[in-house]
Amino acid sequence: MPAGQQQNHPQVPTYPPPESEDEESWVWSQIKAEARRDAESEPALASYLYATILSHPSLARSLSFHLANKLCSSTLLSTLLYDLFLGSLSAQPPVRAAAVADLLAVRHRDPACSSFSHCLLNYKGFLAVQAHRVAHLLWLQQRRPLALALQSRVADVFAVDIHPAARLGRGLLLDHATGVVIGETAVVGNNVSILHHVTLGGTGKAVGDRHPKIGDGVLIGAGATILGNVRIGEGAKIGAGSVVLIDVPPRTTAVGNPARLVGGKEKPARHEDVPGESMDHTSFISEWSDYTI
Repeated sequence: MPAGQQQNHPQVPTYPPPESEDEESWVWSQIKAEARRDAESEPALASYLYATILSHPSLARSLSFHLANKLCSSTLLSTLLYDLFLGSLSAQPPVRAAAVADLLAVRHRDPACSSFSHCLLNYKGFLAVQAHRVAHLLWLQQRRPLALALQSRVADVFAVDIHPAARLGRGLLLDHATGVVIGETAVVGNNVSILHHVTLGGTGKAVGDRHPKIGDGVLIGAGATILGNVRIGEGAKIGAGSVVLIDVPPRTTAVGNPARLVGGKEKPARHEDVPGESMDHTSFISEWSDYTI
């Protein structure tokens, strides 16, 4: 493109949004601008982008429409699901705010995420979490058969299995998401990043409070398994493929099978940043002097 020549499509600002504007309105304006740009550059997607984004007056309606069409079946109709999702999002501003925080988290942390609209339309981790938030509301309202039916559809369609009783914080990234399992009494804090094939599970047939509690800002690597009612402290890092059966202190790295703390319990590795946001999976290696294969 010659110097000084302007592109025809709208320029899309990058994260974060201006502090003077409402985040939900700002994000929705970016999604619409991106959809118009993509419809203009790729006519084959124009009808799809119009139906899923551009024909809707709000993020809540667009997300409800898209989720309903993704999760419907021959017996669970899209119209029923649309009303269910839209009713929950409209009546619960915290659920909408959590969806916006999740969009911002994915756009900020995942270098493969090229736009907010790409996340909204194509990121099954994001979509699975938003469906779970509605299923969790149903669970709290004692509409448990419907909550469990929604959980089953999410598992079938997105390969993500989150019990509707599990509690999830804001700013959550499920990166790739395939094979993520989160049990009934699990709790996940804010600004947590979880990669594919992660299990937050129990240790057997015990009932009651039996699943992990994940603190704010935690990073859980691909294939990690955390079992039992253990606590993963704020800002901790769980290495890929690790099996964690013990509490992990805040800002500490746990690696291996069974997992151990990097540097030993007396001298755990500390991190200045927040792993759940920085997505740094490898900084612990230089600190692990007794690493063996």
